[in-house]
Amino acid sequence: MVTLTINGREIQVPPGTTILEACKMNGIEIPTLCHDEDLRLAGSCRMCIVEAKGRPLLVASCVTPAEQGMEIETESPAVVEARKVILELLLARHKLECHTCEKNGDCRLQDYCYKYGVKDSRFAEGGSPKYPITDPNPFIERDYEKCIMCTRCVRACEEITVARAINVQGRGHNAKIATVFDGNLADSPCVFCGQCVMVCPVGALSSKVSAGIGRPSDIDKRVLTTCTYCGTGCTLELNVKNNRVVGVSSNRDEEWSPVNKGALCVKGRFGWDFVNSPERLTAPLIKDNGEFREASWDEALDYIAEKLANIKTAYGPDAFAFFSSARATNEENYLAQKFTRAVMGTNNIDHCARL
Repeated sequence: MVTLTINGREIQVPPGTTILEACKMNGIEIPTLCHDEDLRLAGSCRMCIVEAKGRPLLVASCVTPAEQGMEIETESPAVVEARKVILELLLARHKLECHTCEKNGDCRLQDYCYKYGVKDSRFAEGGSPKYPITDPNPFIERDYEKCIMCTRCVRACEEITVARAINVQGRGHNAKIATVFDGNLADSPCVFCGQCVMVCPVGALSSKVSAGIGRPSDIDKRVLTTCTYCGTGCTLELNVKNNRVVGVSSNRDEEWSPVNKGALCVKGRFGWDFVNSPERLTAPLIKDNGEFREASWDEALDYIAEKLANIKTAYGPDAFAFFSSARATNEENYLAQKFTRAVMGTNNIDHCARL
């Protein structure tokens, strides 16, 4: 074990542990913007800098290994002043629209500016690059005037989705995240999984489907559930406001999301708006004289049982066929084939995902 001192407290951590990990293990909060536990280390935002006794410069805790005998200060005057300057540099090219931003209340840059009392930037002279929002895709809003160049979206696209649709284009103050030849997402390898939206710490990337109907700070509750689009069983959270679903988020905690670890496809992340459709059936319908009327579940089930029994009696079991769905669970599909074979007496059962 490696023994070091953080904020006057002596702690022990396994060899190879970074200073940031050592702090997290011991309940010591360090601000981060580019760091993500599921992505490779970048060390680019420098918000996690700490002071190491005996070293001439502040060190980035996310990429610096803990060493024997280290003495670390996480909130010394030098560290606090440096973090304020870093925040000012980020604000120099960040469009300040917090009051209308979709990430208001769930933005790390906003949180850290509040924590350190940074209201504006002294480095904003000359303006910042202007990036009009022109991508016509129906799912992801790309507002790169809010981008802080943490590259979390790039790394997520490469390492989690393996689409490699985006990367850093340009240098210095004019650097931006872009597709190849700076085209639209639809013309790139992007599969619209929304991993970039999930990892973005600010409002540069957001969901167009959820825009204007519920920001993170407006959410009443998050309901943990399982995606119904296929049989994989991905875990997701439905964001609920005023008893209506207004978005989807994902929890990357492996205990809560053992199948997908927070990753979702385009259907799971953006295909939820049908839930609130007024055209959804809310009660069984039976057609009488060419028109549908509402019925109770008992009446509808008795009606179906009677009709199926009549078909089986009149034409034999093989006049019946059952077609199942990939959206159903394994258990429901098992019951479907059991009903078809044991009750109706036929092997005429198929599945829409059959290859």
